[in-house]
Amino acid sequence: MIKDEQLHTTVLFAPAAERRTRRKNRRRAADQLHAAWRQERKAEALARAEAEQAERRATTYLPSAGEPGRAALRTPGGFRLQRHQDTSATLAAAYPFLAEAGLGSAGVFVGQDLYSGGSFVYDPWELYRQGVITAPNLILAGIVGSGKSSLAKSLYTRSLPFRRRVYVPGDPKGEHTAVAQAVGGRAIVLGHGLGARLNPLDEGYRPSGLSDHDWAITVASRRRDLIGALAETVLTRGLSPVEHTAIDIALTATVQDADVPIMPMVVDRILHPDKDPDGQLAEDGRLVGHALRRLVAGDLSGLFDGPSTVIFDPTLPMITLDLSRVTENSTLISVLMTCASAWMEAALLDPAGGQRWVIYDEAWRLMSQPALLRRMDAHWRLARHYGIANMLVFHKLTDLDNVGDQGSAMRALANSLLANAETRVIYRQEQDQLGTTSAALGLTGTEQELLPGLGTGQGLWRIKDRSFVVQHQLHPAEHDLFDTTGRMTTGGANP
Repeated sequence: MIKDEQLHTTVLFAPAAERRTRRKNRRRAADQLHAAWRQERKAEALARAEAEQAERRATTYLPSAGEPGRAALRTPGGFRLQRHQDTSATLAAAYPFLAEAGLGSAGVFVGQDLYSGGSFVYDPWELYRQGVITAPNLILAGIVGSGKSSLAKSLYTRSLPFRRRVYVPGDPKGEHTAVAQAVGGRAIVLGHGLGARLNPLDEGYRPSGLSDHDWAITVASRRRDLIGALAETVLTRGLSPVEHTAIDIALTATVQDADVPIMPMVVDRILHPDKDPDGQLAEDGRLVGHALRRLVAGDLSGLFDGPSTVIFDPTLPMITLDLSRVTENSTLISVLMTCASAWMEAALLDPAGGQRWVIYDEAWRLMSQPALLRRMDAHWRLARHYGIANMLVFHKLTDLDNVGDQGSAMRALANSLLANAETRVIYRQEQDQLGTTSAALGLTGTEQELLPGLGTGQGLWRIKDRSFVVQHQLHPAEHDLFDTTGRMTTGGANP
């Protein structure tokens, strides 16, 4: 028989003191780890704060008003580029971004600047006021069909709203007649059989501010100069001193005896002087008298042999002298333009007359006459004083070479017109004209190469030392009014 035995399990416990020591050690170790962790986090936070502070100190921020200085851009730092030099072949792609800033927005709209793509505006008076130019005169050259006539008409008609007036002292082709009528001006048409007469001895327009005595002296001087210029034109030479004396004596006697002196009276007194006992005065003035007789009784008669039937009104927006009816007679055109120049001179030289365009179309005709050329030169030199902007229109610069002989006074006067015009507008030129044009205007090689390829209405504008290539733009109404090709494009019979 198996006896139940009592099983005993013995459990050993550490002493209480030892247990407390172990717990303390574990807490101390945990505390040390936690303190080390906190110290590490604190160090990291401190390092991060110091880095951010250093970064803030090293960073430059843009002020609210932008960075100061003329060349500074709106960036945190100044915009600086290192200088780079290369060939034009390499940098060709950069050229479209380099263009003239233009002449500003004050003045007459012309068209589009083909380099910058912006609008091109021109006004000689405004540019003179700004100091861009010192001479308000303009030269316009271009072959037939290039569009130079349309540009000339646009410039002066678009100036009318700016309270400027237009004078055309001679229009050999009658191109400006329709324009003058359209803008409320007047076209004076002269020619045989028209009944219109122009008395060269008219007093003309009296400028403001002149006393009676000064006005009488001015009229007498103008009449004397005009008759002398007419005689030179017909004789195609200068007058001698005795011929000047014969004219002066005859004119003085005519003015004393007639309320309205006319050319036939002067011619009669030159050929038959009142006081000439030995006949010397009649002999001295014989050639001059017969030359002037052509104006009243010869092939040039009918236009100058009586009182004027037309009135020159300088207050009109535009006045033009239409010479298209006498274009076949070069001497008559020269005489008419000489008279017209003197006729308009009083109004042109009136300081109170305002700013005016004076258009010399078909300039090669004018410059061939010494008397006309001298008057033009005087008007160009006095342009700034009297507020005049002269425009000289011709086909090519070689036209100047046809004025007088090489080295002559006439050639020097013609070249001075070019020198006193700081605005030169050159439309398309033929290849054989490029060398002369470039030499006369001081064009660069690039500018010279542009001229043969310019399209209709495109021109090279040289304004002092600046260059622009401009496409002239026309309103449809202007295109219809300025068109000079109507006879070539309309009115013909169908084949």
